[in-house]
Amino acid sequence: MRASLWRDRDFVRFWFGETISLLGAQISALAIPLTAIDVLGATEGDVGLLRFAQLAPFLFLALVFGVWVDRVHRRPVMIGANLARLACLLALPLLHWAGLLTLPLLIATACLIGVATVAFDVSWMSFVPSLVPEKNRFPEATARINASSSAADVAGPGAAGFLLSVVSAPTALLADAASYLVSIACLAGIRTQEPPVPPTRRRVGQELREGLAWVWANPILRWLAVVGFCVNLSMTAMWTMFLTFGAIDLDLSPGVLGLVFSAASCGGFVGALLAGPLTRRFAIGRLYVVFQTALLSAPILIPLAGGSSPAGMVAVVAGFSISYFGLGVANVIIVSLRQSVTPLWLMGRMTSVFRTLLFGGGAIGGLVAGALSAGLGSHAGLLVVATASLLVVPILPFTPAARLAAYPAVEEVTVDELAARR
Repeated sequence: MRASLWRDRDFVRFWFGETISLLGAQISALAIPLTAIDVLGATEGDVGLLRFAQLAPFLFLALVFGVWVDRVHRRPVMIGANLARLACLLALPLLHWAGLLTLPLLIATACLIGVATVAFDVSWMSFVPSLVPEKNRFPEATARINASSSAADVAGPGAAGFLLSVVSAPTALLADAASYLVSIACLAGIRTQEPPVPPTRRRVGQELREGLAWVWANPILRWLAVVGFCVNLSMTAMWTMFLTFGAIDLDLSPGVLGLVFSAASCGGFVGALLAGPLTRRFAIGRLYVVFQTALLSAPILIPLAGGSSPAGMVAVVAGFSISYFGLGVANVIIVSLRQSVTPLWLMGRMTSVFRTLLFGGGAIGGLVAGALSAGLGSHAGLLVVATASLLVVPILPFTPAARLAAYPAVEEVTVDELAARR
């Protein structure tokens, strides 16, 4: 009988540090845009541009970083990325207290945080398979981390709302800075040695093409990427527009906004907890279709809710909760599928391709949110994006992942075989 991952000290160290930093990141997710709105007088279009700046590094750098982390040990990269995020988050309140913080400076700093986040995210998804080398344990490890992410989604906005009712938005960023200190300490304490990095003198461009070729040649990965792009565009646009709709149009306080997002995120937490038992009992293809459908369909409840009446807020929370519940289950399936079919030597590049497409969709979603909010108003923009999300649902049953009964075995491939697929 295999030991629980909770008995693996190094995995627990990584999990704990990541859980704390995810909680801190949720505080920044609310505090940074509210700094723009409340402190710097940002418009809906400005908030959309800010969201684009936060996610644009994934669009432009994830592929390059993916090649890089396949050439180096990942843990030092993760520590360095957290040090960079710590420095940026300390700089923002200091600039505010000195009277030097401006909207362009906030956007630029948010972009730098995004660059460090790309380096960390591409690294950790490639680091976990070396920390938990048994492939049949990838779903368990992924579920643990996703449960932490969902728990942070639940607790983070509420904690951020409370914190923002006590201190200013820039000052609240210090809590996120402290979370990265915890993560750095946990990563520094990991004793598991990563596999030796194979010496290579191959060109970056060639390795980039290998990552793209791997994802595009594998039908499962290709369609996961296409659908994921659409999902991230939709969810980021909905979140960004509801934030401006709530803060500007409905004049909701940071505390109320935090409670709305916390209540809504309970669905994601429950979904992440149930993902493991569900995948052991039902065909993963059927689960993928059902929960991606929930994710894409539920947001229509948000614009239909209308104003800030109790019934309207219940509908908003229901829309976000059902969507996050679908995401909580689907994300465990998706990440485990990606890891199960990909050889370890391609893991970083595969992850970087997905990060580029998924967060690229999110970055474009930020621009879409800003454009729709400025042109039509946030409420009408929410209705447009929610309706567009429904158009993806009929495609889901025809994707390769929908036909899977269980996780497939890894497809071992050589460099020459991969080159022949391009």
